[in-house]
Amino acid sequence: MQTTTLSFANMHNHGELFANMLRARRELFIVLNKWALPEAMGMEFDQYDTPASRWIVVHDEEGRVMAGNRLTPTTAKCGIYSYMIRDAQRGLLDTIPAHLLYAEAPVSDTIWESSRLFVSHDVPAHLRRRVHATLISEIAVASRALGATQCLTLLNANWPRWAARVGVGMKAMGPVMEIEGIDNQVVAMDFAAQLH
Repeated sequence: MQTTTLSFANMHNHGELFANMLRARRELFIVLNKWALPEAMGMEFDQYDTPASRWIVVHDEEGRVMAGNRLTPTTAKCGIYSYMIRDAQRGLLDTIPAHLLYAEAPVSDTIWESSRLFVSHDVPAHLRRRVHATLISEIAVASRALGATQCLTLLNANWPRWAARVGVGMKAMGPVMEIEGIDNQVVAMDFAAQLH
């Protein structure tokens, strides 16, 4: 199992890995979850897949994607969009409730957003926990390298069950909300303690 943090500056060094990650996102989010998301050429994407973002991919030696995640700076701007959680709060996204945070969405060099977190559906059950922990660990490493002390993410509200297992401090930043039949919650992952 390997992890790679992709950017527009380095993706050319990793062959089909970026495209494979977008294909895996399509398979999970569009085909299996039936989410109405943009797609082209068998890949899922949205307005946040820009040069400002980074993508963490857990994969095998052949480039088969096991898990992935996107990191976007909370300072990002692309047309009317910034980052997913903030744009939902601003009423720009009709699929995520605007009341997802207790306070105003932050804009800070030290806070990034983690989104599109997934573990591929075909990862065997006996490996899923390890793959998930590897992904979270690499999110911490990549976030710290980018100068982030915190990542905001919209997660399944069952996060308290597994947060301690992955060794990252997490706290709720908004209420539990039902989105497409699943309870979700915005959570802050705190990487400040790991900076030392």
